[in-house]
Amino acid sequence: MSAQSEGNYAEALQNYYEAMRLEIDPYDRSYILYNIGLIHTSNGEHTKALEYYFRALERNPFLPQAFNNMAVICHYAIRQGDSEIAESWFDQAAEYWKQAIALTPGNYIEAQNWLKITGRFE
Repeated sequence: MSAQSEGNYAEALQNYYEAMRLEIDPYDRSYILYNIGLIHTSNGEHTKALEYYFRALERNPFLPQAFNNMAVICHYAIRQGDSEIAESWFDQAAEYWKQAIALTPGNYIEAQNWLKITGRFE
């Protein structure tokens, strides 16, 4: 993790891939996959990041930070993409944020406010 915190993403990815090869515990693997997703997010590789967040959640569905990051990516995609599909991206972001909030109700206050403002909070 020190390579990642120092911004040496190539080295961090190598370390995480090696850790995936060695680690057998699904819970620990979920955090490795999550960290790989973080690196891809930092590098602007959002499709790859989403893939790794999904894989992390398959092993550990209690990672609110993965749901939050997926929602942020969807929300970001709206600003970069086609306005005709923006509503479906907003809906997807809302679903991810709802899952993150359900896991950690006191967190993601800005997301909760966005859900309320857009009428997506249930």
